[in-house]
Amino acid sequence: MAAVFPVTGSTNNGSSNTTSFNTDPSYSGAFIPQLWSNKLNAKFYANTMMTEISNTSWEGEIKNQGDTIRIRQAPSITINDYAGAGTTLTSEVPVPIFQDMQIDQGKYFSVQVNDVLAHQADMDLMNMFTDDAAKQLKITIENDTFFNWYVTNGAHASNKGATAGAISAAYNLGTDVAPIDQATPANVLNCILQMSSALDEQNVPEDGRWLVISPRDRQLLMQTDIAQAYFTGDQSSVIRTGKIGMLDRFTVYVSTLLPKGQAAKALVPGLSATSTGSTVSNAKARRMMVAGTNTACSFASQISKTEPLRNQTDFGDIVRGLAVYGRKVVKPEALCTALVGSAS
Repeated sequence: MAAVFPVTGSTNNGSSNTTSFNTDPSYSGAFIPQLWSNKLNAKFYANTMMTEISNTSWEGEIKNQGDTIRIRQAPSITINDYAGAGTTLTSEVPVPIFQDMQIDQGKYFSVQVNDVLAHQADMDLMNMFTDDAAKQLKITIENDTFFNWYVTNGAHASNKGATAGAISAAYNLGTDVAPIDQATPANVLNCILQMSSALDEQNVPEDGRWLVISPRDRQLLMQTDIAQAYFTGDQSSVIRTGKIGMLDRFTVYVSTLLPKGQAAKALVPGLSATSTGSTVSNAKARRMMVAGTNTACSFASQISKTEPLRNQTDFGDIVRGLAVYGRKVVKPEALCTALVGSAS
């Protein structure tokens, strides 16, 4: 129900006349108190960690949606045999290696506040709304990007599935129709150790390795002796990014944004309604565990435009913002995914 503000005037005969001024939207009544506290309950947001686990060196280079960033990589130099004096030496011309990352995604917000509502409210509504919009924008972009990285353009074939391991093919990291059982703390720890070994077999450097797990897997993991001994995260970093500490060369993060799936349903982004997933035969409820290095994925995002303007159809202000971004799995061999699940 829209909040109504009385406007008192007078009729031609001098009698009092009260009309109603409707400020619609309906939230106005909640922010124009009688004798209410001027403090607002804190809102909780999902942890975001994009800048922690990806290469964001390209931020600032993009200008608009539709731009392309050319990511250059070091070429592999051929090593030849030398048989001593008289060996004919050949010199190669290294071939440049590059990948293009398209800045082809865009999200926006638009917030309006009526002048009467802003005047009578006991807090700065526009700042509050735009601050929330900025946080929601970051969460939405990260949710989309995680799904793109880990499902649509995921890890190398040897770093996932029931026969992971580029050399040994000995690690069962689960499949969409047959996720590995995560019923016990030992199972969670074993899965993490297998993911670490899969990266080792790809010669992935230890520096910059990270692991992202769900709150459920974190709860199971913390019941193991090794996790209790090695986790040494600081409280402020948990609040900002979900970082909880180090384990087997991984910096470990907890996130609710990882792709997930209900029993018999395909994986969907972490914030999506799981029921929208298509049918998958014989699948348990699944959740992802993801490991990699900050060179595996590239990400670039910026608010390309934020602008205030007057509302042309009402008395009030509008603030709107546009974010354009791109994301790409640059080194799939440095990314590892596991599909874990339970009976429900």
